[in-house]
Amino acid sequence: MTTAFISHADCILHDMGPEHPESPLRLQAIHKVLERTGLIQELQQHTAVPATVEQIELAHSRQHRTGLEQQVPEEGIVHTDDDTALCPDSLHAASLAAGSAVQATDLVLGGGSHNAFCAIRPPGHHAEHNLAMGFCFYNNVAIGALHALQQPMVERVAIVDFDVHHGNGTVDIFKDRPEVLVCSTFQHPYYPERYQDIQRDNILNCPLAAHSKPALFRHALEDRWLPALLAHKPDIIFISAGFDAHVEDPMADLELTEDDYRWATQLLTDVARQCCDGRIVSVLEGGYNPVALAFSVQAHLEVLAAS
Repeated sequence: MTTAFISHADCILHDMGPEHPESPLRLQAIHKVLERTGLIQELQQHTAVPATVEQIELAHSRQHRTGLEQQVPEEGIVHTDDDTALCPDSLHAASLAAGSAVQATDLVLGGGSHNAFCAIRPPGHHAEHNLAMGFCFYNNVAIGALHALQQPMVERVAIVDFDVHHGNGTVDIFKDRPEVLVCSTFQHPYYPERYQDIQRDNILNCPLAAHSKPALFRHALEDRWLPALLAHKPDIIFISAGFDAHVEDPMADLELTEDDYRWATQLLTDVARQCCDGRIVSVLEGGYNPVALAFSVQAHLEVLAAS
């Protein structure tokens, strides 16, 4: 079996302005490092395909989808909130990002790949059922997970999120879906300040204070995520793979390194082997120092490819 690597050149066309941290440089840096190290040659490369309307509406209301479509400008950018903007190519890129999660799910469930990583943008985990925010328009990992639940072999899904920002959109979409376990580590107090205190049996929030040492992150995964995942027994695990908790990332104040992402990925692949024959779909979220992001993705993929 191999690790599928799904991306599309058009994801770079989404551009929210020259000073915006969620820039095309992020994907360009990832591809450059993977090519330089040669790891890209060990992966099963696929070109992302757009999500269908029906797939997008698994996670989002029709009002949300059509409202975004109506805001797409013919030129320039239009802000949907203070830090999220549409350019003419933004929803095309967002559809490719969402479609990659569906594509990865089909590859992994169909046995074509043991696991998969979607190197896409824009990210998705802040997008709620009826709200775009936090650089996100469609919730890519949620769309993939809901597509998985439509398959006869899947009864339970787990989504794990180690982005430095809480995945409020994922929680919003799954808060009343007990067949989906959502586990998150995130800096707190910090953006987005939504759903961080929600009380649901299937939502496991693990907030970390600014400047927490990596040992606390590892403790949260070992002592809280691990028993919850083993008890839930998911048929497939999705990762919201944000790398902005890196010590060199400008967007937040946690202190993880590539070694911590490597360790976390190993823990998750070990759980996946126990629960679901190793089935993992990982989808890129944050990471705003392009160099730190690229080498963190490299570490993440090395473990996935070796599992």
